[in-house]
Amino acid sequence: MKKIKREAELTAEQLNTVRSLARSTGLCFQTVAILYGRGVDTVEKISAFMHPSGRRLLDPFLMSGMAEAKRLITRARDEEWEVVVYGDYDADGVSASTIMIRSLADFGINARVFIPERRNGYGLNIPSIDEIFEEYCPQLFITVDCGISNATEVEYIKEQGAEVIITDHHELPDELPDCICINPKIKDDYPYDNLCGAGVAFKVGCALNGRSAYKYLDFAAIATVADSVPLTGENRDIVAEGLRIINASPRKNYSGFLSGNEKVTAQTLAFSVAPKINAAGRMGDAGSALTLFLSEDDEEIYEYSVKLTAYNIERQKCCDELYASAKQKLREKGVGGRVIVLWDESWNSGFVGIVAARLCEEYCRPALLFVRNGDMLKGSARCIEGVNIFEALKSCEDVIAEFGGHSQAAGVNISLENLDVLERRLDEYLRANYSADAFAPTAYVSGGFEPNEVNKLVRELEMLEPYGVGNKRPLFVMEATALSVRPIKAGSPHLTMRAGGLDMMYFSGARQSAILSSNIPKRLIFEYNLSQFRGREYIKGFVRDVVYDGNPSVPVGEYAAMITLSTLALPLTDCRVIEVTHRAVQQAIDGCGEYGTVFIAYDKATLGRYDLHGMEVNVFYPADGKLSCIVLLAPCADCDLSGYGRVIYLDNVCAVRLPSLAGKDVYVCSEISGAKQLTALDADRNTMLSVFRSISANAPRFVGESMLEMAVSVDVGFSDCQTLFALMVFEELGLIVADGGRLRISRGVKTQLNNSDLYNFILSVK
Repeated sequence: MKKIKREAELTAEQLNTVRSLARSTGLCFQTVAILYGRGVDTVEKISAFMHPSGRRLLDPFLMSGMAEAKRLITRARDEEWEVVVYGDYDADGVSASTIMIRSLADFGINARVFIPERRNGYGLNIPSIDEIFEEYCPQLFITVDCGISNATEVEYIKEQGAEVIITDHHELPDELPDCICINPKIKDDYPYDNLCGAGVAFKVGCALNGRSAYKYLDFAAIATVADSVPLTGENRDIVAEGLRIINASPRKNYSGFLSGNEKVTAQTLAFSVAPKINAAGRMGDAGSALTLFLSEDDEEIYEYSVKLTAYNIERQKCCDELYASAKQKLREKGVGGRVIVLWDESWNSGFVGIVAARLCEEYCRPALLFVRNGDMLKGSARCIEGVNIFEALKSCEDVIAEFGGHSQAAGVNISLENLDVLERRLDEYLRANYSADAFAPTAYVSGGFEPNEVNKLVRELEMLEPYGVGNKRPLFVMEATALSVRPIKAGSPHLTMRAGGLDMMYFSGARQSAILSSNIPKRLIFEYNLSQFRGREYIKGFVRDVVYDGNPSVPVGEYAAMITLSTLALPLTDCRVIEVTHRAVQQAIDGCGEYGTVFIAYDKATLGRYDLHGMEVNVFYPADGKLSCIVLLAPCADCDLSGYGRVIYLDNVCAVRLPSLAGKDVYVCSEISGAKQLTALDADRNTMLSVFRSISANAPRFVGESMLEMAVSVDVGFSDCQTLFALMVFEELGLIVADGGRLRISRGVKTQLNNSDLYNFILSVK
């Protein structure tokens, strides 16, 4: 079950400080509490944070190596050296190369640029160096966004007779290259160490050309957002100032990726610009992104904008295909441990990291995906917050050919014969060093719903932009019970509702309709949104998640019976049903382990007949994708249980009718009925006739994509469950038809109630 945690737990003394800061700044208590929890804990820091500006950019000469680099670059200009800039294939590397090339040109040097392709590997490598010397024979070699870990390659360059300047931002190795190194992580007088590669290149540009280099802050902003470095400190000033440039006069080199006249935010850069620049490198044509960023020709810019957009579409398609392939392998293999390890010969090494990150988030555990090349596997690892995959891999380094990275991501090369050993050893390490709680999905919220200060708070939250890594958009939590939800229009997966006096939107929230509409106490995790329409401002909440307490005492009310009813209308699922005893099911519960088994019940009373050992009880849908062993009460027809290796029914309703169980062995306890909750339905002929009259009188008011949605859309004087029962029976008999989200009465149909299989089933269980 997903946990909700406060982003920062403040002591009583800290809360008093927050109140004092709120009085001093005139800000809402919640705004100051958010800032305080993020380390912005003085009046001066708050002012700087809420008013980011290029005026606060740091002196580049505080950075170690900067003065020496300027002297060497000046000499190269004065003596007309051949200069090569060596970049990287991602958005940060391309942006850094762009800034460096343009800054050198402004300084009087017409430098060459070399961008390696992903297939060449990250950083400096001998074949690429040889290629550069054969073509250009440079006297000065400047790296951007790479090189700090390439001491051997730097010596090789020097042996060819060239000077070297490394500009990088990655973690420092034990041995630095023997050359001028500019990296904010080197201990020096520079007070900020989280710049991206383009940020470092920009500082070099400032050292060479002063404030005139600020015109490249737009490229630095794109790279800072793309590289997921924290939007704090100087990065915040870089992105804020870059966004001002972009919104005032977007450069034609990337304006084709922007949408109309909408204000560009950090999120725009993250989702509309950066992916297209990254796509070029992932598709093996990083040079096209650099050409786009350096070009001054309108036709060429248009041509390359179209090309990168096409690359991104193809990249998305390839990632979706790889994801589907990985999911199928996972279903076949099963998820039995605390790590996911998969490989395939056909996968593209440029996409496995993206898909590994997706699986990692979905299943809430580390994921390693590999591509086979002969007897070796080359792969990418991604990890959940709070678990260090680098240390886990280090514990297995005796079976790994090569690895490198950090706590949340790593690259790994391993022989095929050692892969199973690696998976087992990683699982053992994760079990020994982390509790099960570390693998529970967690939502971090900044505060609760305070209706009295919403208007002021929302406007202040707008001032906390730009949002991103290290400064996430604040989430809030609100308590709720049964809510009246409806799609924003017929057939839409997006929902609208009102909770706590606030209008809410839930994009792609249709599958949560059952939870939202039921009387289960729940918490809505949402963010505030301030929008304008025809000169008026509107405040809404955007729901991001719904969390409920899944214990056996949760009051599911009649909605569980309605879900059970709705599944009875489904065709039988093509699976192998094996009848078992209550005792056999209890034994399965006792020995089920941590992952891979789902126990299904339709009657809440069934739960009291088993010792569940504190097992999590979910209602309608699995609360997350972890595939932990759970009890699922009254599952909806569209819930995806395909990832579970074992499916065991704690009670027996009628037959298995969940499509995602097709092809599986399904065990059903034949000794306990799960249909007792349906015995309260009134199947008397006169009652059914009365319900039909009410339905007919209100037919135009019924709306929904299913009979379940229609049943809760109109109050016709009967319980929702009774209404749903009647709707389903009448639909089966042909008396009513669902047509385009509306209900239509079929005139002139002659039939009997006992012609309905559902009606007869309800009679049989009464």
